[in-house]
Amino acid sequence: MTSLSRCFATAMLLFAGPLSAAPPLQDAGQLVVVTTESWDSTEGRLQAWSRSGEGWRAEGEAFVVALGRSGSAWGTGLHPDQEDGPLKQEGDGRSPAGIFALGTAFGYAERAATALHWQPMQETSYCMDVADSPYYNRIVDADTVGSEAVAGSTEPMRLDLHNDGDVRYQQGFVIAHNPRNVPGKGSCIFAHLWRRAGEATAGCTAMTAAHMQALLQWLNPDRQPRFVLLPIAQYERLQAPWQLPVLRSSAPLRDTPSAGQSPALPAGDGA
Repeated sequence: MTSLSRCFATAMLLFAGPLSAAPPLQDAGQLVVVTTESWDSTEGRLQAWSRSGEGWRAEGEAFVVALGRSGSAWGTGLHPDQEDGPLKQEGDGRSPAGIFALGTAFGYAERAATALHWQPMQETSYCMDVADSPYYNRIVDADTVGSEAVAGSTEPMRLDLHNDGDVRYQQGFVIAHNPRNVPGKGSCIFAHLWRRAGEATAGCTAMTAAHMQALLQWLNPDRQPRFVLLPIAQYERLQAPWQLPVLRSSAPLRDTPSAGQSPALPAGDGA
């Protein structure tokens, strides 16, 4: 190759930009998918999915979940950056939209029926939502990091002890939004129980205890489970390029099974 040819080839590589990234769900075998009617919806429809050689298969029936009091907004996770909607910020009351890994499962009990890593919460456990804290977006124990380190946190993880028997964090799991813990981009995003049916959250996804227990029993970390939340218009736009399941129905949320209906997810990995 001549010197001119080498220069031309190098220039073509530079201007071609980066190679296309792999689809964000390429290795996922389980999905927890929440769809909403719009960015401002405070409730959504949750459907579990498992993938085999034949593609995605719905597991159990869809059910209603509660979302952030202000709706949803693009979060930071495993998906490419998007510009066609609001962006998640600390304290905005929006649930992060996109594709996210699952973090630890947690709750008030010492152990639970789940294959996910289980982290029992103590009276001294806090999730840090203080943007300038070195522990921002992490669950820490005041007995380990010191009481001054958790000062200002509004997220004690034993809500039953700090908030008159509050059940919301009795069982749940971390949705790994903002995994690099960038200050101000949003923190302490969980799937957890709702205190009252349909009550909106500060940015989490809330459901009945029966539905949470079924999810925890079904989720298998060996299957690389992912959490997906998208308004329906964005879901339909991204379904093919992101290799998302084809939704079975776009019926309005009021037509979903009752929020109190028992789930029918299989125990174990659902493959």
